[in-house]
Amino acid sequence: MKLKILHTNDVHSNFENFSKAASLIKELKDDHTILLDGGDFADFKSIELRGTKGIAAIELLQAVGYEAITIGNNETFNGVDVLEHMASTSSIPFISNNLLKKDLTKINGVVTSTIIEKNGVRILITGSSPDIGDFNDGLGVHINDYEEAVVRELEKNSDQYDISILLSHIGTDADQVLAEKINDINIILSAHDHQLYTEAKIINGTILNSAGNYAEHVGVLEVEVEKNRVTLLHSVTMPTKDAPIDETILSILRKNKEIAVENLSRPLYSLAKPLWHDVIEENPISNLIADGLKDMLQTDIGLINSGIVNSGIFHFMSNKKLIEICPSPLNPTYFEVQGKDLFEALVQSLDAQICLSDGRGPGFRGKFVGSLHISGAEIVHDGKNILEIKIGNEPLIEEKWYSVGSSDYLQRGSGYPSLANNRNVSYRPEEIRDVINLYANKTEYMDMTKHNRWKVAVHSR
Repeated sequence: MKLKILHTNDVHSNFENFSKAASLIKELKDDHTILLDGGDFADFKSIELRGTKGIAAIELLQAVGYEAITIGNNETFNGVDVLEHMASTSSIPFISNNLLKKDLTKINGVVTSTIIEKNGVRILITGSSPDIGDFNDGLGVHINDYEEAVVRELEKNSDQYDISILLSHIGTDADQVLAEKINDINIILSAHDHQLYTEAKIINGTILNSAGNYAEHVGVLEVEVEKNRVTLLHSVTMPTKDAPIDETILSILRKNKEIAVENLSRPLYSLAKPLWHDVIEENPISNLIADGLKDMLQTDIGLINSGIVNSGIFHFMSNKKLIEICPSPLNPTYFEVQGKDLFEALVQSLDAQICLSDGRGPGFRGKFVGSLHISGAEIVHDGKNILEIKIGNEPLIEEKWYSVGSSDYLQRGSGYPSLANNRNVSYRPEEIRDVINLYANKTEYMDMTKHNRWKVAVHSR
């Protein structure tokens, strides 16, 4: 029997592209087709997802006719509760063979594999989620070894399927190793590292394909299934840029955006004073975040780059406003750094060109890196050089390790490379926008925002 497998991965809520992918998929589908997604479909930068607890993503997948999706890291970034809500609501199986709650209990609605019958052929589909290290604990999840999990699913279902497909959100390099080691996987559809295969690879008899990212391509595999043997007939990753827009997708997005805006626009509280923003100049909203991080993580200093937000808040707080001004899904992060590396980063922050550089880095959804804002310290400078730094009223010591409440963006050294020289890292499940929401409602912290921490030396004027 001939089987056509259509697949996407790492869409990351790029729904304009997805509306084109949807029309292409509908054109390609026939009675011998199975449609799958390799994870990171739901990126909660999307207001439609934020305001519907991910249900907008489910409706989109269902409208196009997807038959299974594996859980990428982005499906977990809005918390286990939201993932459970999505998985339990969806008619499409949410698959992960190695993802559990932090307490090692099952995530409601998530299955380790599913079997789909297509024209008499039983297709086992399992999927693996990525281990994102120290983030797991903060997100409230536990990741088991994916190789062991795959073997377990194959053995557990050995008499129930004719061919097997692994939706792997681990990365293409790891998948090639997996194909070499495990003989019983017929097809691996790769994701996570956004690789685009122009045609499928065959390793140790296993067919591997990856469709890039952002719904810019749709992966197509055509195979012959005969007596548990799978033979590749044709493969291609088809670009979506010239495909027509699917109006059903646009309709679903419009409806869910209306729902989301209504849900998220409800005022949470009025602001005691405006929190204005600037990329370079010291400003109250960035100071508020730094103060909040210092308090939340109980550290020597709080440290944040102003580029993490892109505008201020002036009248009242709402979830919609928080998403608009702080779209990056970055987490409050504890780490320790030596005084010399902190000093180097702070000196760089005096350079406007560095502050205005492109803020690239995992999870970053802004434009500029921005200047560093600090809590628990006072910096005296002449505009180009730092003349004095006091932390807790004591002069900074180069070799001393200081505890820092910050974001995972700065902890990785993004924008300010010396901060990557850190130790004892831990993450909180909240996001930076939650810090704004929590501390902007505290009079004491709102009052602190007007106190400048960067001071120009008198003799330099």
